[in-house]
Amino acid sequence: MASNDALFRKRKIAVLGSRSSSLVTQFIENKFVAQYYPTIENTFTKAIKHNGQEYECDIIDTAGQDEYSLLSSRHAVGIHGYVLVYSVASRNSFDMVRTVHDKIVNQSGMASIPCVVVGQKSDLVEDRQVPAAEGKKLADALGSAWVEASARQNMNIAKVFDLALGEIEKTVPAGSTEAGKGGCVIM
Repeated sequence: MASNDALFRKRKIAVLGSRSSSLVTQFIENKFVAQYYPTIENTFTKAIKHNGQEYECDIIDTAGQDEYSLLSSRHAVGIHGYVLVYSVASRNSFDMVRTVHDKIVNQSGMASIPCVVVGQKSDLVEDRQVPAAEGKKLADALGSAWVEASARQNMNIAKVFDLALGEIEKTVPAGSTEAGKGGCVIM
């Protein structure tokens, strides 16, 4: 009988940034949480299908801790990819994405990291401070995927993690099932 390891490729994705917990909660529990208490970092495991392959993903939710800090070193070991989240309604959260990305690159010692930049709260049209084109331009400059999402409307939430797996898989050598590993997370 085949083991789960033979059926699933294991990947570790860290999520950091503005309102990252609402994005993770929507993805894991399929519910929107308007109020959250940023106190506890948590790791969730979820099976995700990407390009016909099953993945067992550990998703590290930093729970809105200081969104500009990196994951603690004990959790940063073995991370395959990063989701860096900003609020489209907050210029400050957007401006911090490059800083956090650069810190991850420096801490990991890698030239680049598998990463998705996410413009969260895209449903807040009236409050928008960051145009979509600006988010896309930043992601391109960082060599990252980009998407806007809304946890409230469950829009593009699954796509965030599909894009993350796609970015991770770009680092996998042909014929291998083991992805490269970085050293930190941003959102």
